[in-house]
Amino acid sequence: MKKIVIILGGVLILIGLLYVFARSGPNTPTEEGDVVARNGLHWHPTLTIYVDDIKEEIPPNVGLMGGHYPMHTHVEDAGDGVLHFEFSGVVRTNDIRLKNFFNVWGGKDVQTAFGTLSRMTVNGNENTEYGEYIVGEHDAIELFYDSAKANKN
Repeated sequence: MKKIVIILGGVLILIGLLYVFARSGPNTPTEEGDVVARNGLHWHPTLTIYVDDIKEEIPPNVGLMGGHYPMHTHVEDAGDGVLHFEFSGVVRTNDIRLKNFFNVWGGKDVQTAFGTLSRMTVNGNENTEYGEYIVGEHDAIELFYDSAKANKN
């Protein structure tokens, strides 16, 4: 009987140590501040792109062809620049950076996707975070590019 109690005690201690070790691993944020949502999110920010002052259409089904990425566009509202952020589980600030949508959109670089990025606004205010920008739920993002042809003149 004494052996069983010792074995059970050892097993409980081992389980406790494994729990503590698992909680301190690399998947646990060092700061709670980088967690945006614990149970997923469903947001619809907008993105408008101008190349030489002409609006560039964002195609439908970005992020839906060949997979289903949490950042994507739909047929019914891609023309309006609506981005769909549909994440499940824990969502961190790194997950919702603007550059991630461009990566899903064929591995584009925000700053060179349509020429040279000359200006960015978020909700009407100048912003220079570009790809590192952490997108908000109701953000209206505008990117202004100068095309390669315009840069040669």
